Amino acid sequence: MVRFFSKTAPAEVPEIEAAPAPADPEPALAADEKKQEQLEMDGISSDNDTISSDAQEGVKDVEAMAKVWSRSHLVLAYVLIWIIYFVNSMQEGTTVALASYVTSSFSALPLTAASTVMSSIIGGLFKLPLAKIIDLWGRPQGYLLMVIFMTIGLVMMAACQNVETYAAAQVFYWVGYNGLVYVIGVFVSDTTHLRNRGLMFAYVTSPYIITAFINGRVASAFLGGPGFKWSFGAFSIIVPFVSLSLWVLLVINYRKAKRQGVLPVRAASGRTRWQSFVHYVLEFDIIGVLILVAGLALFLLSFNIYSYQTNGWRQPIIICFIVFGGLLIIGFGVWEKWFARVNFIPFELLRDRTCLGAFIVAGSVFVSFYLWDSYFYNFLLVVNGLSVVDATYMLNIYSVGSCLWSFAVGWAIRVTGRFKWIATYFAIPLTILGAGLMINFREPNVNIGYIVMCQIFIALAGGGIVITEQIAALAATSHQYVAVVLAIEGMFSSVGGAIGSTVATAIWTGIFPSKLAAYLPAEEQGNLTTIYGDINTQLGYPIGTPTRAAIVRAYGETQKLMLIAATAVLVIPWAAAFCWRNINVKNFKQTKGNVI
Repeated sequence: MVRFFSKTAPAEVPEIEAAPAPADPEPALAADEKKQEQLEMDGISSDNDTISSDAQEGVKDVEAMAKVWSRSHLVLAYVLIWIIYFVNSMQEGTTVALASYVTSSFSALPLTAASTVMSSIIGGLFKLPLAKIIDLWGRPQGYLLMVIFMTIGLVMMAACQNVETYAAAQVFYWVGYNGLVYVIGVFVSDTTHLRNRGLMFAYVTSPYIITAFINGRVASAFLGGPGFKWSFGAFSIIVPFVSLSLWVLLVINYRKAKRQGVLPVRAASGRTRWQSFVHYVLEFDIIGVLILVAGLALFLLSFNIYSYQTNGWRQPIIICFIVFGGLLIIGFGVWEKWFARVNFIPFELLRDRTCLGAFIVAGSVFVSFYLWDSYFYNFLLVVNGLSVVDATYMLNIYSVGSCLWSFAVGWAIRVTGRFKWIATYFAIPLTILGAGLMINFREPNVNIGYIVMCQIFIALAGGGIVITEQIAALAATSHQYVAVVLAIEGMFSSVGGAIGSTVATAIWTGIFPSKLAAYLPAEEQGNLTTIYGDINTQLGYPIGTPTRAAIVRAYGETQKLMLIAATAVLVIPWAAAFCWRNINVKNFKQTKGNVI
């Protein structure tokens, strides 16, 4: 997938009283379910250009800003977004290329995938509180907070001295990176008609087409020069400098709307600081977030670290992780049902089969992707003997292909007004074909051209899946729920990625060492732990030597299991996509003001 891993407070904003959510948001989805479904099928919307009176303050603000946007400022915003995506995609790709070398520097190569679990969980779950932030306080405030988080993560990676600091840095970085991409996605949804949204999503991610050919060279240059830490240090200066340009433009138009009297007046809350703190803790359901993060983290991390314990699964700490993690996940449901003042997940949206189906597609596709992708880079280096640059090119076949093909998908949606057929009859079946073929072709001594073919199939399919599942979720709701819907979609994707990485790590740590022990020559058995934990050691044995052949064989047999699991999982999103309503978005009016 386009990776599409003391907290700092956001900029000071006026206290506001949140507009009360409807007792039942179902009328927002359908005043009368049967009538609304027919309207959606016909592409008709009853929205007008007046600012939504029942929306939350941040939504009112962005609708007011849309009224005062000049065409030149709107064009400039999209130019800046493209530049921001270019810089951040280059940095993200470089970080991914360096990850194996970072963990290997601490003799912890098997934790490459495990290090993404916490960042994926927290990064994904944080999007729902972030949706509240940008809906209550505003888009600029949420965007600035994410830039700060991302910068903190990069600084920590540049200064890390152990794998624990690196893992913590990954959390800050991916929370910030995923959050920034999410806020930009919400901005695109705020400023585009639904029929054009697929094209604009394709546009903003198009820098991946270019950076795919840069990331490997940047990573290789830092590895062969000053070292990977200097890469993080350089980007900790470049990224915030570039990213803040869009924030400045948003603030300028926010103040313009305020000067022109278009911006709704925010009433003072009348709360003390402590009352405001308690109010926002409850409003953002911070307790629910912490319970769910802790539960998922404990449960999933047990599968990542069990092989490092003396007694494996029987180790008391692993048993405790599984038991308490499971209890906390159950406790989250109890909290949300009977104690939470505001639900972390707006379960009313999950009653809509199109929304729920889109979320299931997002989550399960990411499970499959990270199952086969987590150790793919290592496979290319060790089994296929590629250089860092060439291996990065291979990894980026997906980014280039999916971003290019998403333009075709966006155009098809614009012309036909329909999106369901793309997912059900083309994108998901092609993904199953690509993943299934890799079971046979991602083996030692198989021509790498076959792997390239599989990657192209998956890339073309990915361009269709990502666009259609986002459009499906957005088409099933109104503008005031856009941020929440995209947040839930992102949460399902991130948690799906964490599950995929966890299962991949469990397979890797459970199978790969035993395969190495079985195949390594007798004289190398004493080096098994070092070989297992360090990619530089693996690459140090020349291709064709008995030791390298043993390592390659262990790689092939271990990754075959990952690919079988990844292919089997893809049945779930295919079934979920068939549950979508066949909504016509051609004339669907959802946004207001000066939009594309």
